[in-house]
Amino acid sequence: MEIYSFTQEEDRQKSEIRYNARRLCQKYNKTNVKNKKRRNKILNKLFQSIGENTKVMQPFICDYGCNIVIKDNVFINYNCTMLDTSLITIGSHCRIAPNVSFYSVFHPIDPEDRQNGTILSSPITLGNNVWVGGNSIILSGVTIGDNSIIGAGSVVTKDIPANCIAVGNPAKVIKQIKSE
Repeated sequence: MEIYSFTQEEDRQKSEIRYNARRLCQKYNKTNVKNKKRRNKILNKLFQSIGENTKVMQPFICDYGCNIVIKDNVFINYNCTMLDTSLITIGSHCRIAPNVSFYSVFHPIDPEDRQNGTILSSPITLGNNVWVGGNSIILSGVTIGDNSIIGAGSVVTKDIPANCIAVGNPAKVIKQIKSE
């Protein structure tokens, strides 16, 4: 797991990018759901990249946008939050249920570091064909392998291998998925 550390001062330098992302999210969330062309144009400006046949339901919110890569044929349901201080990558054919949050940012354990404004961040990666159940939280540094399922309400604190079902807080693998 790579961990990036930056101070609030360095973070302030990124404030223009954050402002732009918030402006684009606000514009996206207010765009008529039938205006697919305008919605896609906004998402293409917001994200580092977005694949073909990908749908992001409104409302959606993120910190930077430029640290989000979404592959082809992804469905992201209502109220998704992506705190993308590090790269968040969503593989092809993923399904994200309502109220799912991705937190690539975290704070130091040492209280003095927190008071000094140190911010830590680590990438999040979802493989292909991952399904994340509603109200789940994916924490920094986590990789979820191809074809895995995260049960509703789970808090994923550690990597989940491919072809597994994981549930709970913290999420634990409860079953291997066998192809028939």
